[in-house]
Amino acid sequence: MFGLYESAFGILTWGNILMFFIAGVLIYLGAAKKMEPVLLIPIGFGIFAVNLPLGGLMIYSPEGFPAEVGSLSELIRAIADGKIGLLNVLYTYGIESEVIPLLIFLGVGAMTDFTPTVARPISFIFGATAQLGVFVVFLIAYLSGMFTVNEAASVGIIGGSDGPPTVYLTAALAPHLLGPITLVAYSYMALVPILQPPIIRLLTTKEERAIYMKPQVRQVSRLELVLFPIIIFIVAALLVPKSVPLIGMFMFGNLLRASGVTDRLAQSAGGVFIDVLTFLLGIIVGSLMPASVFLQWQTLAIIGLAIVAFAFSTAGGLLSAKFVNLFLKEKINPMIGAAGVSAVPMSARVVQKMGQEANPRNFLLMHAMGPNMAGAVSTSVVAGILLGMLL
Repeated sequence: MFGLYESAFGILTWGNILMFFIAGVLIYLGAAKKMEPVLLIPIGFGIFAVNLPLGGLMIYSPEGFPAEVGSLSELIRAIADGKIGLLNVLYTYGIESEVIPLLIFLGVGAMTDFTPTVARPISFIFGATAQLGVFVVFLIAYLSGMFTVNEAASVGIIGGSDGPPTVYLTAALAPHLLGPITLVAYSYMALVPILQPPIIRLLTTKEERAIYMKPQVRQVSRLELVLFPIIIFIVAALLVPKSVPLIGMFMFGNLLRASGVTDRLAQSAGGVFIDVLTFLLGIIVGSLMPASVFLQWQTLAIIGLAIVAFAFSTAGGLLSAKFVNLFLKEKINPMIGAAGVSAVPMSARVVQKMGQEANPRNFLLMHAMGPNMAGAVSTSVVAGILLGMLL
């Protein structure tokens, strides 16, 4: 491609200029529209970093570190010589090693209240069936011939609508696609209020959307909340061993919250700790999107397939709720099944809003949070299944 500017670190191209525009749009969406700002703003800055051939903050290389980098002194010398950048170091030790996504999930667990899920265990059915989009898009991506089987799995996991498992799985199976997949996953999670309502209206009648559910959920004891993460961890470890890192960190973080005696640890994990990890994740992911990688047909395919994944996942959870209603005397509002898409808490809020539009007496938020939380657990298990199949 025709170079506009050449430096010791590379050549500025028209593709880089386009990526600057994309970075600016992401920062605008985060700052002005408040769409996932804690990730889109760092991602936007990371895109600037890797597409500016000036300072060498991130020198993109799919192969990772040069072979001669084996010690701290060699690492410092490689940075000084312009062979690698600071963000290369953060990527290798934070993302490639899968440390950052796992620690983020620990923080997410510390912030998660599983009370609605424990109060209505049937939520796990909706969380599980809302993973339909993962497998549908996995098959579509692989059979299209545009993606290898590992790449197809990484694209499919977008349908789980959960960031850390998406990053974890992609870093393990298709690290060269980590930038576009993470960007698309988090961007579409912010767009759930736009993506889900048309699908819900298509698959339900107004009468179904108006089904009234009592606002109260069953009282859950502290013992139940303490046992929940332990039981989930043991069952997942026995059935899907590859899910242990994700489920383990998630449930450990939740146990810190549920125990009631480790509040300081839970607040730390769910506070500044996860904030630091999140902005590191954002800037590193953005730095994996040079023009040469992002401006490919594969990226456009990922954008399109992500919509398909969200649609099938929403449909899977919703249709399973309609099926369960066939056997219940006290009907549930089938829209809560759509909240099995674990975009927390956006999909639950969509259900709450649409429920009130159909019936002003309806307050579905707590009912929808049960499948929402169950979906987060289910996505981690699905990521473990895919890793077990492909690694």
